[in-house]
Amino acid sequence: MPAFRVETSHALGQSEAVIRLKSFVDNIREQFKEQVTEMTGEWEETTLRFSLTTYGFTISGTLDVKETQIDVAGQLPFAAVAFRGKIQQTIAQELNRALA
Repeated sequence: MPAFRVETSHALGQSEAVIRLKSFVDNIREQFKEQVTEMTGEWEETTLRFSLTTYGFTISGTLDVKETQIDVAGQLPFAAVAFRGKIQQTIAQELNRALA
């Protein structure tokens, strides 16, 4: 499966960033309820393991909160490769919004 990666910096510190991102899955689920049919997320300390299904594609990965950076990495189905740029852009925008 093809990979995707998003990195965004922040100045909140790891603890505050985790606190702000704890509701991230619920917010995304609500905001994109018309496009996302299934979404799960489970935190292990500072790492969120997630999976979502949108337009018939299942995307899974991890969101790792570091002191000054958020790293998101995951796998896309081959059929979604054409949308990789849009997916990465949307993730970066939503992370920046959640951390603002």
